[in-house]
Amino acid sequence: MKQEELETLRALIKDVDTAMLTTVSDEGLVSRPMKTQEVEFDGDLWFFTKKETDKYREILHEKDVNVAYVGKSYVSVRGRAEIVDDLAKKKELWSKAYEKIMQTTYDDPDVILIKIEAEAAEYWESGSLIKNIAFMYKRMRGKDAESAEINETVELDKE
Repeated sequence: MKQEELETLRALIKDVDTAMLTTVSDEGLVSRPMKTQEVEFDGDLWFFTKKETDKYREILHEKDVNVAYVGKSYVSVRGRAEIVDDLAKKKELWSKAYEKIMQTTYDDPDVILIKIEAEAAEYWESGSLIKNIAFMYKRMRGKDAESAEINETVELDKE
């Protein structure tokens, strides 16, 4: 993945406080707001949740997810979710805001992390005129992202 592409995506999502996480339930797609992590985006997205939630059970069953950000631009990230129960990582990512939101502490055994490995992203920048810009990248060592036409979606290979 090109550093330039990663930096573009990082800049687009860094100031968006809330993202919409879409998972697959028995009834179909479900989207819910999630607090964006205050960490440098490196191709992985991180969110806190609890084991007693539907999203936790849905991710255990179906790992394909989407995360949408709306700020100065619109960003849609498709990826694969993984449940991470790592106390050191929870401590690293925890903030006082989570204590208030989740009514607990990072060392609560019910608190877990959702790690999303981004596979593709598409964004639309807005300005005085709305312009659509498609952005795809590959998470492969040494491979460049293929250029994409406006609003084209490309399946990305994994090695």
